[in-house]
Amino acid sequence: MQKLSTRDDKNLSFETVLVFQGGGSLGAYEAGVYKTFDKHGIKFDIVAGTSMGGINAAIIAGSKNDEPVKSLEDFWLNLTETATSFLPQDKRAQLSSMYVSIWGTPNAFQPIWFMPNLFNFLYYNRPYFYDVEPLKKTIGDYVDFDKLKNPDGPRLIITSTDIQNGKPSIFDSKYDKINATHIVAGCGYPFYGIAWTELSGKYLWDGSLLSNTPLAEVINASPVCDKKVYVVDLFPHAQESLPKNMMESWHRARDIMDSDKTEHSVRMSRIISRYLSLIKNMHDFIESSNLDEKAKKEFEKIESEYNKLACQRGAIIREIIRVKRQEGDSHFLFENADFSLATIKQLIGDGERDAEKVLATKS
Repeated sequence: MQKLSTRDDKNLSFETVLVFQGGGSLGAYEAGVYKTFDKHGIKFDIVAGTSMGGINAAIIAGSKNDEPVKSLEDFWLNLTETATSFLPQDKRAQLSSMYVSIWGTPNAFQPIWFMPNLFNFLYYNRPYFYDVEPLKKTIGDYVDFDKLKNPDGPRLIITSTDIQNGKPSIFDSKYDKINATHIVAGCGYPFYGIAWTELSGKYLWDGSLLSNTPLAEVINASPVCDKKVYVVDLFPHAQESLPKNMMESWHRARDIMDSDKTEHSVRMSRIISRYLSLIKNMHDFIESSNLDEKAKKEFEKIESEYNKLACQRGAIIREIIRVKRQEGDSHFLFENADFSLATIKQLIGDGERDAEKVLATKS
């Protein structure tokens, strides 16, 4: 009897994965984290993200100049506004987010009241306030979309949310010809009035509405290979102090909703692995037994299903390494809309330093 099972833990292929969260301007922190990973020679088989994290992932996978670190940093510096950078940090976030809400960021989000359309003064009756066409153009300045199909480069996975059916819409460079429209499709954040994207008959919003840490999507896209996963967490799990006002309450609720929730995925991968190991042992025991002809025929009927279950799935997360952005005493709801030059530079530097600390504990 032909044995269809070839799964063997010792011979499993292995993938190193980088997962970026969405977080508006906080995504600059991820650029700093990646800068440190690259400095230490860490290479990734898969880069995944949603919202601004998806843009970061796309630049890494398809950097036009073959220098993703430089491309990422240049991209973020290109999004900045300089009008408020001279202000002290405690005032800068508030005034920069107000500035951006009125004027937008020229290379990312354009307010509809500045668009050349006589009817845009009726913005209060529109489903969004900010258009993402400038962001598409900016992404095109940094990403070579043909490179995304290169099998020797990192595989890119980007997530978004289908507005009409509430399900994830996932773009995978292994199967999809990804362009700027796919990338911005995961950036339409309705709570900030950012436009959805129409793509192939679907209307798509930010992937963070379903999951801001798309690790489960990575496992589903690559269900056989075991994984070492690096996650960049932009939103803190814990906060000692209780909110003092409604704005701080919303801020804390936002952090909880957007923080990393991959522990369940890690636990489930290990539980599934144990089940699959048990099924494999039972399968191998039965296969080696002296079966009569009737039992052999019955066994052959379940062999194909066994192969699908035990041999084509069952990836285990062998290790998960988290780099977590730390938050100070100030809890400002719109901190992720602070695109001031000083803040973006600070976030990149913070990401570099925090990643260095995490890697130092692993050495």
